[in-house]
Amino acid sequence: MPVYKSEFLKISQERGFIHQGTDIEELDALLQKSTITAYLGFDPTADSLHVGHLVGIMWLRLLQKTGHKPVVLIGGATSMIGDPTGKDAARQQLAEEDIAFNIKGINKTFERFLKFGSGTTDAISVNNADWLKKLNYLDFLKDYGCHFSVNRMLTFDSVKLRLDREQPLSFLEFNYMIFQAYDFWELYRQHNCLLQMGGSDQWGNIVNGVELTRRMSGKRVYGLTSPLLMTSAGTKMGKTSQGAVWLNKDRLPDYDYWQFWRNTSDLDVGRYLRLFTDLPISEIERLEKLQGAELNEAKKILADETTAMARGKDCLLTIHQAVSELFEKQGNGDLSQLPKEKIEASDLPIGFDELFVRFNLSTSKGEARRLIQGGGARVNDQPIQDIKDVLTSNHFSSGLAKLSAGKKKHLVLELG
Repeated sequence: MPVYKSEFLKISQERGFIHQGTDIEELDALLQKSTITAYLGFDPTADSLHVGHLVGIMWLRLLQKTGHKPVVLIGGATSMIGDPTGKDAARQQLAEEDIAFNIKGINKTFERFLKFGSGTTDAISVNNADWLKKLNYLDFLKDYGCHFSVNRMLTFDSVKLRLDREQPLSFLEFNYMIFQAYDFWELYRQHNCLLQMGGSDQWGNIVNGVELTRRMSGKRVYGLTSPLLMTSAGTKMGKTSQGAVWLNKDRLPDYDYWQFWRNTSDLDVGRYLRLFTDLPISEIERLEKLQGAELNEAKKILADETTAMARGKDCLLTIHQAVSELFEKQGNGDLSQLPKEKIEASDLPIGFDELFVRFNLSTSKGEARRLIQGGGARVNDQPIQDIKDVLTSNHFSSGLAKLSAGKKKHLVLELG
């Protein structure tokens, strides 16, 4: 593993942000002696970003905290095309008024994580519609078309995977990577931007932009990617059975956002603390050593830190009160006195009839269904309404859910 000397790359590596880079040793040397400007792009395909965007946002935050200038690039124009990366079919095209509405929504998010202003290291936000919509197509082809090799572009994962599956890739989508490369050149000209950052699935597009900007300017510019984040269960981080985990509170309540982080798998806690909080590495290393029930404390810290950053500290008191009331003030007695079983997040959703059999609350699915129909099956002391109902992560508070069969059989499920 390379040893970096610049503060930004050193901490980025320590926290797990770095996957690939172009001329990364040269970039390391530059970062030691200069304040540089770097950007990362976000397409406004919805009116809120989700947890899957947080790696990029936190990486820009780290860039700023280590003395450099972040640029948030909003893809107001490229979102009209749609990024084909990782997609089996073309994205639904968005109307301009929908894109404008979405941009207003996602701008709220960045203001919580970055300091914007006119200072040397203050963040700025730009929209690629400001230059891409002004391009004359013939002039663009004449001036820039010769710098792109179709042969090479066909080898990029965003194109190759679609073609290998014999799924159509439109010429419209094919242009996405060209316009993304042009963005780098434009940001270099306007803001002396020397670095593009992004997820590892964007590697080919980033290399395209690096090479175009070098050819047009004769100057050295760079690219960095972060690893695509998968959970220990092999699923895409931020995806749940209920859909995306939105960053904006008008799309997802504070309590549910906190609960998502509290329900993190044991195997992912340390990694998420490194990526998604500002906690010192020494404190994270201490938390990573916790085992068994003590690891729940690390999960609560993770949930508190991430929620405070995205939603503000003020909401934590209300969340903690809600957790306390649900599990300590319902007249349930002390949950610690009940039998406890563990269930993995990857097992959810799961039918209550199957769940009751698995944990010996019923001897068969038929018995469990009759119990449900008779009103004797409960989750968190609320009757289960239908034999088709399922247990989801929303049933867990502070990582726990109570199951009851009749008046005498109870247990606590702990989400792993």
